Amino acid sequence: MQSTWPENRNPAIAADRAHVWHHMTQHKPYETTDPTVMVEGRGLRLWDALGNEYLDALSGGVWTVNVGYGRESIADAVREQLVRLNYFAGSGGTVPGALFAQKLLEKMPGLSRVYYSNSGSEANEKVFKMVRQISAQHYGGRKSKILYRDRDYHGTTIGVLAACGQAQRAEAYGPFPGGFVEVPHCLEYRRSDGTDAPFGEVAARQIEDVILREGPDSIGALCLEPITAGGGVVVPPEGYWENIQALCRKYDILLHIDEVVCGLGRTGTWFGYQNYGIQPDFVTMAKGVASGYAAISCTVTTEAVFDKFKMVPDDPMSFFRDISTFGGCTAGPAAAIENMRIIEDEGLLENTLETGAYLGEKLFALQDEFPIIGQVRGKGLFWGTELVTDRMTKEPVTEAVMKGIVGSCRKQGVLIGMTNRSLPGFNNTLCLSPALIAGRTDIDEIVAAIRVALRSVQL
Repeated sequence: MQSTWPENRNPAIAADRAHVWHHMTQHKPYETTDPTVMVEGRGLRLWDALGNEYLDALSGGVWTVNVGYGRESIADAVREQLVRLNYFAGSGGTVPGALFAQKLLEKMPGLSRVYYSNSGSEANEKVFKMVRQISAQHYGGRKSKILYRDRDYHGTTIGVLAACGQAQRAEAYGPFPGGFVEVPHCLEYRRSDGTDAPFGEVAARQIEDVILREGPDSIGALCLEPITAGGGVVVPPEGYWENIQALCRKYDILLHIDEVVCGLGRTGTWFGYQNYGIQPDFVTMAKGVASGYAAISCTVTTEAVFDKFKMVPDDPMSFFRDISTFGGCTAGPAAAIENMRIIEDEGLLENTLETGAYLGEKLFALQDEFPIIGQVRGKGLFWGTELVTDRMTKEPVTEAVMKGIVGSCRKQGVLIGMTNRSLPGFNNTLCLSPALIAGRTDIDEIVAAIRVALRSVQL
């Protein structure tokens, strides 16, 4: 959208342009154009400061606003709680913190403890620290390595960037702390083993090869997204997760599932891992926990993990020596309680399965229509379409083509996403994650915009 700089400018746009540093954004263009400033949201709809309306197919741009915009009941719950008690340090307890932990764990059989913090990056850092402390206090410093997967992303701080499977996100921020080891991705569409063996078994065996190379006695945890999000919406192949669980038990490796994107309903279950019948030792979550109405993240563990931080003989420092200041803010769990109520009372898990299946059907129909779509993959209201110049060679389209498609949809009033500055040569997947309240008419509008955009592609 063309700037009206310097005349007739909205004050918020002027202030943003002059003072705000946006994430994942090159600001050089803002020397001559204005950033987009959003001012209102209702349901799946957003309006910017110039009055333009958008259908948001990304749940806030980063898969967050699971129950949609404008939820007065969540805002009311937060206000009421903040007036009563806004904060107390996490060394003590609060009513919403206790009650949300109880409600959350009712949805997570086999897990029993919740540690609060503020963001997905921080939640994952907590796990890494826990694994390292367990190594120091129970294994004499062994079993300290953490395995992570190519294409997976776990956050933006230096510690979690050491476990980043997206090279472009980590570029220029090293050197990183040691003890983090990459394992291969599980995207069957991009398999490189040269066999026709079931890829769920192949991909798991590739992880076992890394375990054996590094030495099982050196590995403390395996950190994986249940469905890779920003790395291309990668749904694991059949049999993959069962084999991963078996490997972790065989080699006494703690299984850490990063649910920052998939958690709280995105795939049609409360958590993505629950699609696969596995039992993790750690589960981390953020984003959809309160649908963006307040900052909150959770690191959830088993009682067996929790017990390792109780008194170790002759070690008065055996407790978990960590603090998250705003993990003590009561707004997060208050919002999360109401967010969970909405998901339950409005049947949003069921809607996610039903509407998500409809979205999948529409995307597969697009694939039949446009050879540029190499693969469609997804689950629930979480889908990706990988674009290629040739289906036989699977050569990825350029980022310029991707940006053109996303830009075309935006001009039509529909916000979609793409793998972005993450995977060298493979930033070629369109990403869709509308709020869990989406209906068929919303899906039709989203797909119609993508169809118009694809028709304009020049390879």
